[in-house]
Amino acid sequence: MSEEAGRVFREAWIAGVKKHYPGEPKPGYIARWEETPEWERQAAATVCEQLRAFLQVSEGSAAKLTREQKGRFVSLCWIAQIYKHFGDPKPSYVADWSEQPEWQRETNSDIFEAVERG
Repeated sequence: MSEEAGRVFREAWIAGVKKHYPGEPKPGYIARWEETPEWERQAAATVCEQLRAFLQVSEGSAAKLTREQKGRFVSLCWIAQIYKHFGDPKPSYVADWSEQPEWQRETNSDIFEAVERG
C-alpha cells in the first residue's frame, strides 16, 4: 500500500466533505493524514490503488461513466474495506449508495474524479 495513494484519497475526501457537508463536519471527517487512524490510512490507500487499477484497465473508458457510477465504485470499494477492518460494523458504515447522505455520495464521486484527473 502506498502512503502517497492514501494521501491522495484523504485529500480528495477532505475537499469533498468541506464542499458538500451541511454545516460543520465532525473533526474526524476532516482530520489531517497524520491524525487519521492506521486502519483508515490503509483503507484509503487500498481504495485509491483499486481506483487507479480500474482506470488503467478501462483504458479511458471509465470517463464515460456517470458521476453516480463513479461514486458508487468508490463507495463499494470503501465498504469492502470497512468489512475488512471491522468484524461487525455499524450499519451506517456499510450503508448502500441509496441510503448514504447526499454529501457522502457527492464526496465519493469527487474522489473518483480527483483520482481520474491524476
